[in-house]
Amino acid sequence: MLIRLDEASTATLFEQIAAGIRHAIAAGEVAEGEQLPAARDLAGALGVNMHTVLRAYAQLRDDELIELRRRRGAVVRRSAATGRATLTELAHSLLAEARRQGLSRAEVIALIDQLG
Repeated sequence: MLIRLDEASTATLFEQIAAGIRHAIAAGEVAEGEQLPAARDLAGALGVNMHTVLRAYAQLRDDELIELRRRRGAVVRRSAATGRATLTELAHSLLAEARRQGLSRAEVIALIDQLG
């Protein structure tokens, strides 16, 4: 799993980390049931604070893509390997692009409602 951080990006570091892991899950690079690196190890490899990685893991947990377990760390959920990871990645990309274009979240939702 390769995660690249872009210091010039408008996305925060934790959002970039979460997006990288989300992409790895969607692409099948990380299998269901597989344990993600310990937050401390990933933070060291990326040169960021451990709490930044923990925040990314929390976002992925809230997106229901991983489970955070005591003594086992972050584990990819069984259901995450399905299309949910892909849809979540696309939704985050859509919101990021909308922010770049100056659209609010409400305007994006209204746009989606018009299509649906």
